[in-house]
Amino acid sequence: MRTSTRRAAVALAAAMAALLVPGVGVADPTGPAAGTAALGPDFLWGVAASGFQSEGHAPPTTRPSPNNDAPDSNWVRYIGNHPEFDKYQSSIDFYDRYATDIDLAKSLGVKVFRIGIEWARLQPKSRLEWDADGFRFYDKVIAKIISAGMRPMLTLDHWVYPGWAYDGAFHGPHSDTPDTGWDNPEMLAAWLTNMRKVVDRYAPRNPLWVTINEPVAYIMHEVRNNATDQGRMEDLVAEAHNKIYEYIHDVRPDAQVTSNIGYVAGIDDRVNGGLFEKIRDRLDYIGVDYYFAYEPPASSPPATVRSIAAVGSPGMWNLPIRTEGIYYAVKRYADEARKVGKPDMPIYVVENGMPTENANSDDDNVPGTGNYNRSDHLRDTVYWLQRAKADGVNLIGYNYWSITDNYEWGSYNPRFGLYTVDVRNDPKLERRPTKAVATYTETIAAGGVPADYRPTRPPSGCVLVDPTPGCIDLAVP
Repeated sequence: MRTSTRRAAVALAAAMAALLVPGVGVADPTGPAAGTAALGPDFLWGVAASGFQSEGHAPPTTRPSPNNDAPDSNWVRYIGNHPEFDKYQSSIDFYDRYATDIDLAKSLGVKVFRIGIEWARLQPKSRLEWDADGFRFYDKVIAKIISAGMRPMLTLDHWVYPGWAYDGAFHGPHSDTPDTGWDNPEMLAAWLTNMRKVVDRYAPRNPLWVTINEPVAYIMHEVRNNATDQGRMEDLVAEAHNKIYEYIHDVRPDAQVTSNIGYVAGIDDRVNGGLFEKIRDRLDYIGVDYYFAYEPPASSPPATVRSIAAVGSPGMWNLPIRTEGIYYAVKRYADEARKVGKPDMPIYVVENGMPTENANSDDDNVPGTGNYNRSDHLRDTVYWLQRAKADGVNLIGYNYWSITDNYEWGSYNPRFGLYTVDVRNDPKLERRPTKAVATYTETIAAGGVPADYRPTRPPSGCVLVDPTPGCIDLAVP
């Protein structure tokens, strides 16, 4: 039978209790770097998007999904099961507007455009067949990225799998088995079969690879929405990453592969440490996603942890924004690499951005921003990245999340886009630039912020930002 809600709740409660145990940190530098040197001509500036969050448009071969215009998937089902979630509609319609969005990225001067390759679009009907139109769509998107002078970063799994896998129908529509999704013993084999086909098709284009997006957050979503067995899924996700990593390198030995870590300040070792240990030997670069600073656990679990598992948690635009925290995040993983004898392991910030509530922060008066706009946040973040590189972190790239607003796993309220899209009220889905578009364009052209730039907000003590034993406060010269 499907993993019971009670069993999942017990596992989740145990995991959350572990999250509240203080982590083991690494010491930070004792003083500021000498200036903030530019990040250099080889630095990979980028933008990011994902498949389900942006694409919309179900192919006609999938079963009808009223008010959810996407291929049938676990997430189409979750939306249907949660009346409080926003209806998906067609998200921001990247499916039809990909060429325009890629041109917008090109105009910024970025070198990398990250997308997802949706399993639910490639195998919408069953494990036994692929949809040729699904592959043709991604062929066109990748070709457009390359022709625009950018390198594709391809995510194989961004938290979405086909509806038939949710149903446990791994051997055809009439062969349902009791366990669904990652609880089913057939899931890993089906996942690998599809992903190997994707790798065979796109490895010649030499993308950067992300195997599984923020795997611990993925697991938390599945526990919440599908009563998935947390421990089992962690083992399977690690095995999936390791096996597809090996396959990618069999097909293309010079490939660059990661699985990006969704950093949780203050307790990251407890959140991501176990999974990271299982995959760290099969990473060509370490992908780090950073958004929020530590929030003291006034309730259990902390809001920063709950926010990665459920839309019903406190709005993410209310979580603490402290850009200096990205320094601690990339430094932590540089030190983790050093511990296992890889002192030169590249670090790539695969996602970073600033959420606002149902509006983009073009000025200092957007509710929830604390008079801190998207341009301020972007410049301050880049300052701390330059500091990290000056202090020895082999930082190779940075992706802004996201090129446009999109569907944030149940809600259109959080706005992250450089270009804002008002899905609820604008049927034309116009892309409207925020002021951060000009800021990012100027920053990329200069290779970073000027050497004499100082953050809009001075750094807070590490006890407020990322409290780990031995943390040492940063300073601005």
